[in-house]
Amino acid sequence: MQKKMPTREELVRRLQEAGRPLTTREIKAAFALSAEHDLGGLLEDLVTRGLLKRLGGHRYAAVPTRRAAGASAGALVGKLAMNPRGFGFVTPPGGEGLYIAPDSIGSAFHGDRVEVDVVGRSNRGPEGRIIRVVERRSPRIAGLLRRRGKSVWLEPDDSRIRGPIVISSGPKIGHDGEAAVVSITRFPDFPDENAEAELLSVLGEPGDPNVEVAKVLVREGVEEQHSEGAVREAEALAARTLRTVPENRRDLRAVPLPTIDPEDARDHDDAIRVERDGDGYRAYIAIADVSECVEEGSALDVEARARGCTIYLPDRAIPMLPSALAADLCSLLPDRDRLCVCVIVELDANASVGKFEIVEGVMRSAAMLTYGGVARALGFTEEPPRSAQAEAMKKDLKVLDELSRKLRKTRMSRGALDLNLPEPKLVLDPKTRAPIDVKRRTQDPGIKRAYSMVEELMLLANEVVARWLGEKKSPGVYRIHAPPDEAKLERLATVAEKLGVQFDIEEISEMGGVARWLAKIQKHPRRQVLEMLLLRSLMQATYDTKNMGHFGLASDAYVHFTSPIRRYPDILVHRAVKHILRGGKPKVWPEALEALAEASQLSSERERAAMDIEREVVDLYRALLMRDRIGDVLEGTVTAAVGSGVFVALDDPFVEVLVRFEALGPDRYELAEDELSVVGARSGDTVALGDRMVVAIEDVAVLRRSVYGRRVLPEALLAKLGEGEAPKRGRSGQPPERRPSPFASGRAARPARSGGRARGPAPAPGAPGQKPRAGAAARGGGDGRGKSKKRGRRR
Repeated sequence: MQKKMPTREELVRRLQEAGRPLTTREIKAAFALSAEHDLGGLLEDLVTRGLLKRLGGHRYAAVPTRRAAGASAGALVGKLAMNPRGFGFVTPPGGEGLYIAPDSIGSAFHGDRVEVDVVGRSNRGPEGRIIRVVERRSPRIAGLLRRRGKSVWLEPDDSRIRGPIVISSGPKIGHDGEAAVVSITRFPDFPDENAEAELLSVLGEPGDPNVEVAKVLVREGVEEQHSEGAVREAEALAARTLRTVPENRRDLRAVPLPTIDPEDARDHDDAIRVERDGDGYRAYIAIADVSECVEEGSALDVEARARGCTIYLPDRAIPMLPSALAADLCSLLPDRDRLCVCVIVELDANASVGKFEIVEGVMRSAAMLTYGGVARALGFTEEPPRSAQAEAMKKDLKVLDELSRKLRKTRMSRGALDLNLPEPKLVLDPKTRAPIDVKRRTQDPGIKRAYSMVEELMLLANEVVARWLGEKKSPGVYRIHAPPDEAKLERLATVAEKLGVQFDIEEISEMGGVARWLAKIQKHPRRQVLEMLLLRSLMQATYDTKNMGHFGLASDAYVHFTSPIRRYPDILVHRAVKHILRGGKPKVWPEALEALAEASQLSSERERAAMDIEREVVDLYRALLMRDRIGDVLEGTVTAAVGSGVFVALDDPFVEVLVRFEALGPDRYELAEDELSVVGARSGDTVALGDRMVVAIEDVAVLRRSVYGRRVLPEALLAKLGEGEAPKRGRSGQPPERRPSPFASGRAARPARSGGRARGPAPAPGAPGQKPRAGAAARGGGDGRGKSKKRGRRR
């Protein structure tokens, strides 16, 4: 039996050879180590160095080697994420985030790609020091223009960016206090040096919706208009593609394949049909062959790769591809020949997958149906108007519904999550496009069922393609979703134990474990709080060239294949599929694998950036709406406790309000140790997650995208909390020394020391507190379709 501990190189090599994540127990077994051998320190060191990736369930996976251009061999390279308080984080690909102290940042800017050294480990986790800047961030910065005599500078809106930025060139326009955009012409060489920039444009008055949205887009480097070269290339490539149909494509024009989309959809990238096949079914999922137009390495491809995905704003979309492709030449429009990649699946009577094939085809959409029309034709609802086309296809649609219900039943039985989180729906003035209301997005159950019919077919296609790529041993870009974060699960386990709820971390970390646990707590009085904490423990779904499974879908292998008009990873998957279909061998040489890994990482980064933009713009519109509601008294639910107060989600309008500690009542409130409540130091009054609260709107900070409120107290409670009076009872009748937290077990909640260090990337610019967020998979679960099909869903 081997007694010697493995070296770093041996451990990494063994995980690379395994080709899948291994548990600590499996790693020990591979090296014939006994239970007494502690691999924890070695594994964590490799995670810090970016050579291994830590997953849930005590699993580790090897990370593909991705050396940044210009970085020295073995260097840790990542993007610097600054915090407004002066420190930052650098997270190497697949590695653990390194805390960077203010005096270790040097001349680096927020968003720079930097090379770092690990200098130690403390209670903050691993700490690093920036050696040098490998690549500078986007030079374009938005902020407020300032003029004093002959001096002109920009105060960045993003408080994570060092300012002021001296404006040394550009047009002599704009007034002091106006919103402006600059491009940095010289980054600083030393920590105490200011950057210099050229003034590009003056946007107008801060607080104007158009100005504020423009600033967000500039900050994230998003261009609304596609380059002329990309547009010309798209039109030329598509026109050339459509002139002739290659003989080796399957002719599917006789198959009645309808598209089913929302009423306002502009692009149609999937068409489906299900027909009976004996006792079972045959399903056709035809997807627009966008990759035939977006040639690898072309100007169009470079721009689509940089964008990553379509961005959805309250009043418009910023498409990944030019409209000539997205809305016309690649869109599956009725009665027009279109190239497609079609997944044809045979399923038995129980919806189990049997034979399947993937073909390059040419199709002609039989009809352009809508969710409402389908739901009305099938009798799911009486609300939408009737659709003659849907009525004509009712027989086929019934078969589609039958199979989709069986597919959903199978998916849920294996433990897939079905999370319906409330989403904001902004109502805009049709003329001014200003917000006039924001509500929780609700949907007719019948229309939701029609949507589910399509979603199940998309999920089926994505899983079949992932399985096919695995069988062909072809590299691909997988959609992965790791098990929940262990540290957050441990916190949830502590809360669950106090509430008398059984909680097994190992079981929860297994596929299907979360779904089973959620079913057990459905009738628990604190179910809402437990669900909040569980959702925040879920990891964010990402793209990776290693298949690690999809926890939220309880799927062993999953890709994004069905929305190539809106997502770049789908185009990458299409290319991999078509390469094999055309007789090519899997591209397993190092250069190809590295390029694919870089593209998948960039896609994950662009998706996160798009989600941040969408969230911030929604918060901006919410703040603009509430400027006219100052003084209103509204009711809501406490959804988070942070270092500055509590967040309350109002019932109507659906807006989140920060009630700061000083606005909670005449007491000194502090965040409790468990961070699930805040406690009055003198009275013991406790405000906990899930509590109802009446709030008076006091202030709105549009530039911070924040709404502030004051807690409205009942007279009886106000009298008990009044200054100079020692209350006899807390809010729930507890003795005056302190009301126990509802999550405590026989002891009072001890306030945590305020001012603790943040443990993740910085909050949004100027944010007074950072509300805990659920993982991406929790926020919208996902689908295979892309966001415009049903806003907010990305699996």
